Amino acid sequence: MDELQLIAGCKRGESWARKKLYELHAPAMMSVCMRYINNRETAKDLLQDGFIKVFTKIDTYSGAGSFKGWMRRVFVTTALEHLRRNDALRLSSDIDEYDDTIENIEASAVDQLSANELLACIARLPNGYRTVFNLYAIEGYSHSEIANMLNINESTSRSQFIRARKVLQKSVESLITHANARQRKV
Repeated sequence: MDELQLIAGCKRGESWARKKLYELHAPAMMSVCMRYINNRETAKDLLQDGFIKVFTKIDTYSGAGSFKGWMRRVFVTTALEHLRRNDALRLSSDIDEYDDTIENIEASAVDQLSANELLACIARLPNGYRTVFNLYAIEGYSHSEIANMLNINESTSRSQFIRARKVLQKSVESLITHANARQRKV
């Protein structure tokens, strides 16, 4: 079965199509939810909310662009709505207040880390940092778009991203230091 048939079945409200769509995309969409909400139970709730939105709004998918990309936007929006409702996006600092010095990490050092280790570092970021980092670095939104989405200043988006990178850098350095120490013991 191809994606167009599956989408058509969902547009007609056919349960087999909805079930198949859910089975195909739930793992990836759960990953999207977990990137924004660092709580598995809440992320599961958002996964369900996101699929309800997908099924009720699937008629708005015009076929332009990838369907998975359209779904990802639905889930990102669902996660952002949750964060806004819970006032988790209080972003107060402006880029003018921040010293923007970020040291470089050797690319080969980053290569030593697994994707899961990097995702775990991102998951430990504070809500505001994590949200802006995900929107900018992973989803590809501009700081202007993020500012509009989150109702913040563009400079606040930039400063949150810079701070997120700085915290991630320290986390990565710590992981590398621990990994090197374990290797020396062996």
